[in-house]
Amino acid sequence: MEDVRGRGDATGVAERVADSLRGPFPLGEHDEVFVSASIGVALGDAGEDRHEGMPNDLLRRADVAMYEAKRKGKAHHEVFNPRMDDLALGRLRMGTDLRRAVERGEFRVHHQPEVSVETGGIVGFEALVRWEHPEQGLVSPARFIPVAEETGLIVPMGRWVLEEACRQARAWRDLRPNSPLHFMSVNLSARQFEHPDLVRDVARVLRETGLEPGCLVLEITESVVMNDARSTIGTLGELKALGVRIAIDDFGTGYSSLSYLRRFPVDYLKVDRSFVDGLGENPGDAVLVSGIIDLAHALGLKVVAEGVETQEQLELLQNIGCDLAQGYHFAKPLPDQEASALLFTNRLRW
Repeated sequence: MEDVRGRGDATGVAERVADSLRGPFPLGEHDEVFVSASIGVALGDAGEDRHEGMPNDLLRRADVAMYEAKRKGKAHHEVFNPRMDDLALGRLRMGTDLRRAVERGEFRVHHQPEVSVETGGIVGFEALVRWEHPEQGLVSPARFIPVAEETGLIVPMGRWVLEEACRQARAWRDLRPNSPLHFMSVNLSARQFEHPDLVRDVARVLRETGLEPGCLVLEITESVVMNDARSTIGTLGELKALGVRIAIDDFGTGYSSLSYLRRFPVDYLKVDRSFVDGLGENPGDAVLVSGIIDLAHALGLKVVAEGVETQEQLELLQNIGCDLAQGYHFAKPLPDQEASALLFTNRLRW
């Protein structure tokens, strides 16, 4: 665009472009498609208009801004600012380090217990990936998981976590056939869930590790299952046909359709920690959690409360009929040996 008087002129055009693409567009004789646009905007400085590389610079900046718009959930527009360059460079470096980490075996699986609210016994563990960077030490999942998702590395990483978690669960069952461990939970990212090899990968891992399918719980976030609810039903059905169990993670933070929830072949709802945090302080959160538990039980599902950190929260969950709980009140995510000791002694801090 020429003669741009300011940011408002450019973003106004971006909004008009987005509006024009909202469709629907006819496809063939009977079908319609809906599309959305992620738009990056870069503004040139008056003093740069004679710079030989200016067109390429503008395109690069607009490209960086577009990826920032996509990162925020798509169907947005973003205007470039220099900070985005630093963020993009940081993500690029982390992406390179992640590829090396996969090759060098720098990932570890830690296990956080899931506890019966009624008996206090450990009934399962959630497998959580950790990255031991050779220079930075333990890297927070909040930093590297989004980059792994963006780059697609989450798929081989998630496949490795699934293999390790199933192998560990089988080892525990072999050591103590009568141990109270009922399941191992493993998270599936959006990319993993949409990958065409997912069901084959799960079947292969169960076959190779010898873990009984009923001992594996696959966790999918509410936003992922509702992204394409009809397709989700098919994928979940294929996974259930293997004999595994399904949990909807972070429940309450998305926009679930109750009609679809009734049709999803799931076994557990995991109440998001943001609701559990307010138990004992915010009466509204107690009402919400109680409502989720009643809804789940009416549908024949069990409920897991995430992020339990206090005895007061645990007692409130007991009073409103929650089935399972996990959080730092019981134990943090633990390496294999510490998790093994906790499982076989069943000595929790509370």
